[in-house]
Amino acid sequence: MVILITGASHTGKTVLAQKLLEKYAYPYLSIDHLKMGLIRSGHTDLTPTSEDAALTAYLWPIVREIIKTAIENNQNLVVEGCYVPFDWKTDFSQEYLDNIQYHCLVMSANYIKTHFADIKKFANVVETRLDDTDCTMETLLRDNAQVLERAQKHNLPYWLIDQTYTLDV
Repeated sequence: MVILITGASHTGKTVLAQKLLEKYAYPYLSIDHLKMGLIRSGHTDLTPTSEDAALTAYLWPIVREIIKTAIENNQNLVVEGCYVPFDWKTDFSQEYLDNIQYHCLVMSANYIKTHFADIKKFANVVETRLDDTDCTMETLLRDNAQVLERAQKHNLPYWLIDQTYTLDV
């Protein structure tokens, strides 16, 4: 089984992947780690601050084939990151789709406004963010609204984080 976790920045994708690793011993692939490895090794001219659309276009074909390989080898894998296109299902035949669980994490505007300090406080729980200055209430509100809109447009399931933050594994 491949568990695909996506959503806007700061929604807890990496924390959820880490919890799944600890509970089920499923390895996980951070798309951010893949991104940085490819950037630092000089295999792309993209940078950490490149547009999300460009990073998704570059990274998704690689991630997609890693997912297929895991399924073909009957291996469990958690893949987490924001560089997953919302039309991801079109890249897989039904035999692959039967082996993928998709989870999209979205914070409501109410949650962001009420818990912004906590969101910033827990930003480095699993991995250290070298520069978190781009995370403002405005960017979180905008990005989560866009993710919610796109998930709904593509009829994809999502976990709406509204009153309290609880993700049960």
